Amino acid sequence: METEIVSVDNDMDNSISYQRAVDILKDGGVVAFPTETVYGLGALATETSAVQRIFEAKGRPSDNPLIVHIGNKEDVDNYAVNVPENAEKLMEAFWPGPLTLVFHKRPGVIAENVTPGFDTVGIRMPDHPVALKLLRTLDGPLAAPSANRSGKPSPTEAAHVLTDLKGRIPLIVDGGKTGVGVESTVLDMTVHPPAILRPGGVTRELIEEVIGLVRAENKLPGVTDEETPKAPGMKYMHYAPESPLFVIQSDESKIREAVRQLHSEGKRVAVIGPDEYDIAEADWYFPVGPLRDNEAMAVN
Repeated sequence: METEIVSVDNDMDNSISYQRAVDILKDGGVVAFPTETVYGLGALATETSAVQRIFEAKGRPSDNPLIVHIGNKEDVDNYAVNVPENAEKLMEAFWPGPLTLVFHKRPGVIAENVTPGFDTVGIRMPDHPVALKLLRTLDGPLAAPSANRSGKPSPTEAAHVLTDLKGRIPLIVDGGKTGVGVESTVLDMTVHPPAILRPGGVTRELIEEVIGLVRAENKLPGVTDEETPKAPGMKYMHYAPESPLFVIQSDESKIREAVRQLHSEGKRVAVIGPDEYDIAEADWYFPVGPLRDNEAMAVN
């Protein structure tokens, strides 16, 4: 399969590019497109065979659920039932944006393989002009995980998608670099208090400012090999690079000691850290933003 890239620009008439993407989606295919978090790989969430193509392209386990993306807040009622008042408050505060809300799904609408084994579905409205234009042109819901091979770091540029999925998908809509860089927060609205199933672009503190107490993600039980996860990121590896990765306290002396230790074992070492650090002992140093600017570091 040949993978085509089409660029969309706010200063141009992109109607042909969007229609090309919509035609593929309506024909049961998959399309990669940018959101404000990462690039997503979308398929019609109402079509089982289309959704299956996402799993095949990514090499994604079939029991790892997908998030449904919509173009308008009002579309929630088409796919979910018993939407609580707190969810309405969160949609008003954070949609469009990097917050996925889990609801009881409306029977017989969303394909069963989107959330296998559950009567719930995670829904979000992305805050990206390209994603919203695509969703509104399509006039339908897109099941869309990140557009990468399963288990690998999520893509924030079209070139990253091409690296992972070239020859596996027909089309990438290039809308430039994404803004958040980490995936959406997943919040389960079917339990009380609501529970964070996956941390992401909207923090627990921001959510609690709107609706009060929520269960923290570190208080949730894990998912065993036999269980089906209720949200992506709960069971399978997420953001996994090909090389071993160590997370070290933000202290230059501790980082230098770790580099020396790894060098003594005959390993080469790359360090990813803040702009202010200078770890000359490392074979490579990749600065990713100011020390206390979490948003910039997440994007980079």
